[in-house]
Amino acid sequence: MLSVGYIGLGLMGKSMARNVLKAGFPLIVHNRSQAAVEELEHEGAKSASSPAEVASQVDVVITNLPDSPDVEQVVLGEQGIIQAAKEGQVFIDNSTIKPASARLIAEKLAHKGVASLDAPVSGGDIGARNGTLAIMVGGPIDALEKVRLILEAMGNKITHVGESGAGQIAKAANQIMVAAQMVAMGELLIFAKKAGADPEKVIAAIQGGAAQCWTLDVKPERLFAGNREPGFKAYMQAKDLGIVSDTARQYGIPLMAASIHTQLFQSMLELGLGDKDNSAVIAVIEELTGTKLLSD
Repeated sequence: MLSVGYIGLGLMGKSMARNVLKAGFPLIVHNRSQAAVEELEHEGAKSASSPAEVASQVDVVITNLPDSPDVEQVVLGEQGIIQAAKEGQVFIDNSTIKPASARLIAEKLAHKGVASLDAPVSGGDIGARNGTLAIMVGGPIDALEKVRLILEAMGNKITHVGESGAGQIAKAANQIMVAAQMVAMGELLIFAKKAGADPEKVIAAIQGGAAQCWTLDVKPERLFAGNREPGFKAYMQAKDLGIVSDTARQYGIPLMAASIHTQLFQSMLELGLGDKDNSAVIAVIEELTGTKLLSD
């Protein structure tokens, strides 16, 4: 059985690493915060003090980090994965980063004989805990087949999108839709409230029709309970929309609606709501309309 290293044990990464461990793969973990490392050690994982130390001991190295510079540093920097990389290894990145960064990393690791897969995920903290994530993969198909059982421990839908960077393009496209759904949900809830209908009954009425989507299935119940905790943090949604904007500029693609959604999520950050769930973008709509979803 392949040995696995997992670097980055945040809200998503810890659950994903745990599912790899539960599937029976020997696991070595590394994280800046030691609490998550110690938690997984108690469950049978081993720890390493640096990304290079992880890479020196495993067949497959996985990262799950906040942004492109973080992944580039952990892979290519001092004490990075590349320093101990070995021919025949596979590198998997579950982070959401720029397609250009994914391609750069793949090119650099290829010189060491390491195959790279950009494999960002969608499905939120619930999907990470339950092992039901959608995983979109860019990179060589033979490397994907080599590690498929590892990915199947984390997700139930694994799609090979294309060459290096294609997984990140798919994730950016995913985030265009996620942002649109979160904003639309916030608008329809406040629209219903201010126009005189019960928002909960409106959701019940439209869930069985053409408006049905994952967001309406999962998020309204939390909002009606006054719960705006993540989930998927708003500052990460804003970061992902920045990747969308950068990539769109690179290819000369006008994205009118996504540009407006990006501004709304940036407004969340300005309101100090970056650590709230991305569905809490409704707070910006509440501010603009002077209408609260829930009475104080």
